[in-house]
Amino acid sequence: MRTPKRRRLYLVLACLVCLGGAVALSLAAFSSSLTYFLSPRQVEAKAPPPGQSFRLGGIVQVGTVATSVANGTPTTHFAVTDGRAAVDVVFTGLLPDLFREGQGIVAIGSMGPGGVFVADEVLAKHGADYMPKDVEQELKASGKWDPRFGPPPDASDWNDMKVKDSGT
Repeated sequence: MRTPKRRRLYLVLACLVCLGGAVALSLAAFSSSLTYFLSPRQVEAKAPPPGQSFRLGGIVQVGTVATSVANGTPTTHFAVTDGRAAVDVVFTGLLPDLFREGQGIVAIGSMGPGGVFVADEVLAKHGADYMPKDVEQELKASGKWDPRFGPPPDASDWNDMKVKDSGT
């Protein structure tokens, strides 16, 4: 025989099961859309598996930008550096107007064949104060910038754009 107390218990249990299912579905959807931010040094140390989307942030390395056009679509090859490591990037499409050598950027994409980052989207923001936090930390660690002496340097002013040995 069902008592009102037992019916309430079943109702509460059914609500908890539904709520748990909704939370599980929400978390599954959220985790599949996460894109992690990595610096070139982190990618060099442990590159994500091919096809896993992530954000690559850093400075467009001076002297590495090369653009070609195939079937009316531009393809740009460049390297992104944090002062210690560099990652080759390829992007097919139109770059933002603010994209240039020495500019801080964030590219969204995944690792492709040969260790090249294939960008689906490139974000560039104007202003001298734009610097992703992880890139800022890598510039400090590499000796390219000491915050005691002012804002981060423009990458085109760096006297040595060669990547330092990660063992130093």
